[in-house]
Amino acid sequence: MITPQSEAEIVALVKQANEAGQTVRVAGTGHSFVPLCATDGLLLSLDGLQGVVQPHPLPGVGEVTVWAGTKIHQMGDPLWALGWAMANMGDIDRQAIAGAISTGTHGTGQTLGNISTQVTGLRLVIATGEIIDCSPTVEPEIFKTAQVALGALGIITQVTLRLLPAYLLHEKTWVASFDECVACLAEQIQTNRHFEFFWVPNEDVCAMKTLNPTDLVQLPAPPTKPNVTGRLTRYIREERIDRSYRIFPSERNLTFNEMEFAVPAANGFDCLCEIRQLMQTKHSDVLWPIEYRTLAADDLYLSPAYGRATVTISVHQAAELPYQSFFADVEVVFRNHQGRPHWGKIHTHTARDLYALYPMWERFHNVRRRLDPTGRFLNPYLKAIFT
Repeated sequence: MITPQSEAEIVALVKQANEAGQTVRVAGTGHSFVPLCATDGLLLSLDGLQGVVQPHPLPGVGEVTVWAGTKIHQMGDPLWALGWAMANMGDIDRQAIAGAISTGTHGTGQTLGNISTQVTGLRLVIATGEIIDCSPTVEPEIFKTAQVALGALGIITQVTLRLLPAYLLHEKTWVASFDECVACLAEQIQTNRHFEFFWVPNEDVCAMKTLNPTDLVQLPAPPTKPNVTGRLTRYIREERIDRSYRIFPSERNLTFNEMEFAVPAANGFDCLCEIRQLMQTKHSDVLWPIEYRTLAADDLYLSPAYGRATVTISVHQAAELPYQSFFADVEVVFRNHQGRPHWGKIHTHTARDLYALYPMWERFHNVRRRLDPTGRFLNPYLKAIFT
């Protein structure tokens, strides 16, 4: 793997690969569960291109251009120092920003899109070595295609993001029975900027979390813990307030395999219940929780939330345990609910399956073929799901 230290070096390497007939792929932090980056050709790391390129203050909002290899967790402090913060983040912040947007990485909140919807400009090195700048007003068709593109259009070198004034978040977490979660689910989604939960199968409880902007700088008096009986074995309510970029991410210290699908919001709860029943019967040995989040509709060609309000549901299994049978059965459920797979997570969808799920599938590939007619940025995995 080569780690170029400048955009000019990337251009030179791509031109060399083009002359040699080599495939070119870019590795981020390796967070994907599928071989998006694998290649026998030229493998690049963007770790040499990190940090803020230029802030662009605007009235009421802000924009910043960062180098594409910048890790999301490296952006919080510099943006805060400029008075800005990302509008939303996922619950993992280890990814490079280019990798996060290329796979449609997202957080939760029914009014909030994935990280790619925060992008207002991209700079790409395409297969010829040419540099293309794109935005909603400059090469808009390329821009819409590149916002979620799995690295198939070229190498992203710079990303411009729309920001919000720096803000604090108030996090509340608690555990409730599954029935209690069901009873308040719609209300929690409607009344909180961010809401999510994990269903824990061996206890049949839900670990719930809300995040909301706040002007408070410290917590109010601790709430009284209610008396709880029945199947609910524990009731935890914890709160904290901190800078938004410190609240969004969660620690993930265990290794696992993951499958995630985006289903129409109206199907979310039914889909969850079917997976829950599957885990309580055929796959009762799987103890890892299911994650349930919401996502706003968008118009990005390969975004799993394209054209529809969305619920994302994730299933997991410990890395050292077999997952194939469990994931295969769960994927059947997702298919029945018109689920679209997360691009960085395990699935078995083919190009034919994906064509049926994405109204702009051909439009995306028309742009891709125009920018990369020889498939310089396609590895065997991408060829399998794209062609």
